[in-house]
Amino acid sequence: MDDKRYLTVTALTKYIKYKFDQDAHLKNVLLKGEISNFKHHSRGHFYFTLKDEKAQISAIMFASNSKKVPFQVQDGMSVLVEGNISVYESSGNYQIYVQTMTEDGLGNLYVAYEQLKKKLSEEGLFDDTHKQPIPRFPKTIAVLTSPTGAAVRDIIHIVNRRFPLTKIIIYPTLVQGEYAKDNIVQNIEQVNRDQLADVIILGRGGGSIEDLWPFNEEQVAYAIYKSMIPIISSVGHETDFTISDFVADLRAPTPSGGAEIAVPNQVDIVAYINQMNEQMRLSLKRLLDRKKQSLTHIKSHYIFQDPLRLTEHKNRRLDHLVDKLSLLHPGKRLEQAQKDTRKLTQQLIDSMKRIYKDKEYKYHIAINKLDLVNPLHIMKKGYTIVAKDGEIIKSVSQLDVGEHLTLRMNDGVAETTVTSVRKDKDYE
Repeated sequence: MDDKRYLTVTALTKYIKYKFDQDAHLKNVLLKGEISNFKHHSRGHFYFTLKDEKAQISAIMFASNSKKVPFQVQDGMSVLVEGNISVYESSGNYQIYVQTMTEDGLGNLYVAYEQLKKKLSEEGLFDDTHKQPIPRFPKTIAVLTSPTGAAVRDIIHIVNRRFPLTKIIIYPTLVQGEYAKDNIVQNIEQVNRDQLADVIILGRGGGSIEDLWPFNEEQVAYAIYKSMIPIISSVGHETDFTISDFVADLRAPTPSGGAEIAVPNQVDIVAYINQMNEQMRLSLKRLLDRKKQSLTHIKSHYIFQDPLRLTEHKNRRLDHLVDKLSLLHPGKRLEQAQKDTRKLTQQLIDSMKRIYKDKEYKYHIAINKLDLVNPLHIMKKGYTIVAKDGEIIKSVSQLDVGEHLTLRMNDGVAETTVTSVRKDKDYE
């Protein structure tokens, strides 16, 4: 009879956990390390790996403690944590339950990432002027990823569903590890030599900063920059940003997103074609309706109702030119000159008559005015002109008694002698 006593895995794990929990050295442990594989759970918990150059430990920080962290936690950060070491029974892994966390500066990978990003940006590798447009309807897509990962399956499925006319060529590529960067560069160059693809999807699924690091390598960045075929970078999850994302012609949040960007959706294309057909039909109908209205309007024009009116203006113009031409004939010109002469002669006679009548009228006016001041005309009314030695007498002061005077009346002359002189007092 075998007397060996076998423990269950659960019993052993509970025992180990008990030992961990009772060990005073594993309580309030102070650790320094670099964060990797950071996950912020929807309930507020932090899940991450704390590591250094030679070792790593899983870590969890519950929401009651994580909400007190005064900074944004991200991969590559170097932190100082305090917590208890225990065993998570379901996985059998030991981990630290972090209670407090403070910054200890940036981790080595993060510093290297930022330095390379700054350098390449200054060199212009991220400039939009170098970005190539992604073809709208690619005939062939080159996919650079692991041939066995979920990423390649997602890409193939999405491309075949959205646009099955596109051909896919898989270039098996290492996407993590120390040889990955060289393999990525080789395959990018190979695709450019083959000249079979219209666009390249370079990517992989999510992972830690170490897993994604090949896509942060300088050699890979330059290979992407030099590619004559446009590249879509589809590395990790939506929150992961690599150097490849900045250099590539377009960044997709995930490999699936890269496939959706690379090809159009055939459903959308069919809907677009149907929409264009309907718009074309309506446009042609509107054009035809306008042409019909225009034709109806033209048919109602007076030219079509009375075609002779079309030449009416021309006929009048022709008659005018004929008349004008006839005036240029010598006989016609002489006849017209004679008419003009007779007309001018008559105008001269009429003018002379008008002048004569005007002068005659003015003559009679002058005669009448002279008659009004003529002494003879006054004498007809009984007045007499008295003269002495031919001098007209205007005052009695010119007379002396005994002088001889001549009296001129309307119908003759008489002689008289002054017998007396008397001057009226009214004139003194």
